[in-house]
Amino acid sequence: MYKFFIILIIISSTLIAQNKKRVLLMNGVAHLGNGLVLENSLIAFSDGKIDLVADARLTRIDISKFDTTINLYGKHIYPGLIAPNCILGLQEAEAVRQTSDYAEVGDYNPHIRSLIAFNVESKILETVKTNGVLYVQSTPRDGVISGMSSVLASDGWNWEDAVVKADDGVHLNYPHSIQRHGWWAEPQPSDKNNKYTEQVNELITFFQNASAYNKQLTVTDKNLRYEAMKGIFDGTKNLYIHADYVKDIIGAINFIKQFNLKKVVLVGAKDCYKVTSLLKENNISVMLNRLHDLPELAEAETDLMFKLPYLLQKDSVLFCLQNQGDMEAMNARNLAFLAGTAVAYGLTKEQALQSITLNSAKILGVGHLIGSIEVGKLASLVVSEGDLLDMKTNSVILAYINGRQINLNNFQNELHKKYSNKLGIKE
Repeated sequence: MYKFFIILIIISSTLIAQNKKRVLLMNGVAHLGNGLVLENSLIAFSDGKIDLVADARLTRIDISKFDTTINLYGKHIYPGLIAPNCILGLQEAEAVRQTSDYAEVGDYNPHIRSLIAFNVESKILETVKTNGVLYVQSTPRDGVISGMSSVLASDGWNWEDAVVKADDGVHLNYPHSIQRHGWWAEPQPSDKNNKYTEQVNELITFFQNASAYNKQLTVTDKNLRYEAMKGIFDGTKNLYIHADYVKDIIGAINFIKQFNLKKVVLVGAKDCYKVTSLLKENNISVMLNRLHDLPELAEAETDLMFKLPYLLQKDSVLFCLQNQGDMEAMNARNLAFLAGTAVAYGLTKEQALQSITLNSAKILGVGHLIGSIEVGKLASLVVSEGDLLDMKTNSVILAYINGRQINLNNFQNELHKKYSNKLGIKE
């Protein structure tokens, strides 16, 4: 036991020493995440934070003052990508129930915290961070109110070490007015949800009771569910409303007006392009559903999902991209390519990058810490051989979280090497 603690102290000292070193990244093409690009950049950081972002052609520096200097000429530097609304760290193997820890029994669970279930040792998490995803909003699922999400780094000793923002908001699955049947390969006719009004009224009653509970000056009988709702009413936490269709989105907006809720994010929102003026008027941001999906209606344009980012950008609605759906944990590694698709359908590359970096950070309430390469923010950076958003040129070779260089190896890389060597295939 004594030896174990000595080893821990040595490892901790090494990590602290690494974080203290002043690092300079030179000459890379820096995509800052705020819309700006430095073709020949100087980026320096120490103590986990960025302390220099400059144009190398206009700034003179003394290289000897840095502990580590890396020349990234021809390489591209990006802020760490952020995967919002994801079960990364909460599910390992989709087909094995025992590895899934993202849902609780019951319908109303605002007090359930995904934070304490987050598994930093996840093998899937390793594959995702090697493609630039350095942060995740670990999000519960199912029920009417699923629980509270948290924002965490994709690398750390434990969830306490990885957390960036604990319990950032509560997730509400707004009742569906239309019931969909079948699946994408065998769609079935949809029909009206006859219990829609009843379900909405039940939700209203829960919020009324929670609001009344949190207005009490003294509480004699503590209710954990209502306690967890306090941040929704006082504006310290986001309310994430999962809704896709126009009637449900309008119903959700009327619902938030009824309770005067200030910090609301619409999640999924396949029909959001039809009500952009309403979203702007009510200051509602959007987490768009995965773009690599089919439209719900047979008569819709086949590329409608690809166009959604452009349609929101055009109407000045704050949005970010997310990847909820089948196999979402493993597919989170494709987040950069969702943004790449948005470029092909109307966004500029820097606008698309913002949709998976700074926009996400702003919506999650951590824009002052991550999401862009700016002085004072955490030094969480990704370096790629080519364009990170392009599948043909994307190749992440270096990454830092809070100024600490992270290991980009994973078991898939190991298997690739193993079988390449077995078959005599040269790289």
